[in-house]
Amino acid sequence: MKVNFLLTHHIYLFTLVLLIAMAEENKQTELTEEQPTGPLEHERILIPDAVRSGPKTRWPELMGTTAEEAENKIKLDMPRANIQVVPPDHYVTMDFNTRRVRLYVDASGKVARPPQVG
Repeated sequence: MKVNFLLTHHIYLFTLVLLIAMAEENKQTELTEEQPTGPLEHERILIPDAVRSGPKTRWPELMGTTAEEAENKIKLDMPRANIQVVPPDHYVTMDFNTRRVRLYVDASGKVARPPQVG
């Protein structure tokens, strides 16, 4: 009976230490991950791109250009961007990534939607 209690107690302590370690690791990850620095959705509507300061997060002027031209322009504004070209009728994940810019292209390879960070 006493051995069973000690074993249960040790398992409890090990689990507690493991949870604390995981919480600390998660806390460190949260602190080091890049937070989005772009404007909020309502700011995009109220403040024109030309007036807003800070890093660029949208490229509506690239509509109709080739994916290669759009990628080159975005890389000038955001060198560490991860550019993803999305063909017509393809599915994408719904997660938000501050370094990703998706280029939705039409059947001719032209940008069909305004590229933006996400």
